[in-house]
Amino acid sequence: MYTLNSRIRYSEVDREGFLTMTGLTNYFQDCSTFQSEDLNIGLSYLNKNNRAWILTSWQIVVERFPQLGEHVTVGTWASKFNGLYGNRNFILKDSNDQTCAYANSIWIYMDMNRLRPVRLTNEITSPYSIEPPYPMNYENRKITVPADCQTQTVIPVLPSYIDTNNHMNNGQYIRIAESFLPNDFPIRQMRAEYKNSAHLGDLLVPKISQEDSLFTVILANKEGKIYATVEFKERKHI
Repeated sequence: MYTLNSRIRYSEVDREGFLTMTGLTNYFQDCSTFQSEDLNIGLSYLNKNNRAWILTSWQIVVERFPQLGEHVTVGTWASKFNGLYGNRNFILKDSNDQTCAYANSIWIYMDMNRLRPVRLTNEITSPYSIEPPYPMNYENRKITVPADCQTQTVIPVLPSYIDTNNHMNNGQYIRIAESFLPNDFPIRQMRAEYKNSAHLGDLLVPKISQEDSLFTVILANKEGKIYATVEFKERKHI
């Protein structure tokens, strides 16, 4: 397992001083990025070969959100490579070695010139040490879109949303989705399914639905093509 030590910053917490879901996903994403950089198969390698790892889904389970100033350790490891896809687990622990959150993610390896998936090679997979998957309840990566949704105000994709792959970063979808949550909605689990990439200048049409313990946010274009679906599960019902 690759680990990264950090401390919860003021810029990462909500109005109550707890780490946000957006902040948590950023910790996980940064940790996996640093592992690839340290293995010399990071951004420079990928750009040179016109390749990219594109996230297709998240499943993040939260035991508790750490507070401002807490020292934390983020861990990540590859648990499976299969054809075009790679599975990666994450964990966040506090200074007492107690688990705060854990996650599964699925990534697809892309040829960025042709914008098509390509099969994984030994050159890209062998530097990662495959470890057993985290013992968790693995849910389907596909999220059911509720039939009854309320359309919200259109959101333009701004330059600050764009990452090195020249599309909207996966964490930005989470940030936007999280902003629609009621203040009294304690998150136990978040799932995200990414279907299409949004680019600079695209318009996101948010649609929201709340049913029992689930709060779902769909981010699509005006024609209904879905960019991402984000599902939050309330703590008391998991």
